[in-house]
Amino acid sequence: MEKEKRPAAGGENGENEKIETLRAWLNGAESVIIGAGAGLSTAAGFTYGGERFRRYFADFADKYGFRDMYSGGFYPYDTLEEFWAYWSRYVYVNRYDQPAGKPYEDLLALVRDKNYFVLTTNVDHRFQVAGFDKARLFYTQGDYGLFQCSAPCHNKTYDNEAQIRAMLQEQKDMRIPSELVPRCPVCGKPMAMNLRSDDTFAEDEGWHAACRRYEAFLRENEGKKVLFLELGVGMNTPGIIKYPFWQMTYRNKNARYACINLEIAYAPKEISDRSACIASDLNILSRLHG
Repeated sequence: MEKEKRPAAGGENGENEKIETLRAWLNGAESVIIGAGAGLSTAAGFTYGGERFRRYFADFADKYGFRDMYSGGFYPYDTLEEFWAYWSRYVYVNRYDQPAGKPYEDLLALVRDKNYFVLTTNVDHRFQVAGFDKARLFYTQGDYGLFQCSAPCHNKTYDNEAQIRAMLQEQKDMRIPSELVPRCPVCGKPMAMNLRSDDTFAEDEGWHAACRRYEAFLRENEGKKVLFLELGVGMNTPGIIKYPFWQMTYRNKNARYACINLEIAYAPKEISDRSACIASDLNILSRLHG
């Protein structure tokens, strides 16, 4: 499809009109398929740079020179003790004991009583914290709450909460005790985070079960009045959510496509008459109630 880069709304009046259109589509949809990217968590306060980064990682920043959490995650630490001191803190502040965030709560209020499914590249567990049905979620890129073998020697994942909390509690001078370094129970190699960054990502049975549920949901709703609701999806991995949503909207003449994104809010011209694209922060979801 040819992308038509056009303003998502013509000022405040245009934005209000698109919000009303989207509200009507939500009310009239037989099913809602949500595609959520990093922008949704950013709107919920899960920023990875700036003041929040300094609050939790000033010591790492001063020692190693990186300026955001992502960079710290890829830093070549000399030891696993340093690596896991960083990652245990990283996982904790983005996964455990954190509120869902208002945009997630607003979204749940919009779809709770509807036939919905969520496809997300986010790995921070906010959907489940907010109260979304776990059986209606497909986390394609992993979960901060899971370890896997770094090789991997097998496609199984392991809940990491107890280990993360122990590392957080016991770390000192940006290192954890050596005995807390997680190792694969099968081959003994160091564990890794279950996050898709290369071809070592472990797609466990839970991942495949969620994939099957998503594919079944798509089949069951083919040709119906489907709203493809894309929220905060950028262009890092457009082949997971954005492009498939465009293609499925194009093929189903009863479908509608909506996109809310602070910077990337547009649709191909082939579906522009069935699209509502709003250039806004995701906190705008609260305006869709009523």
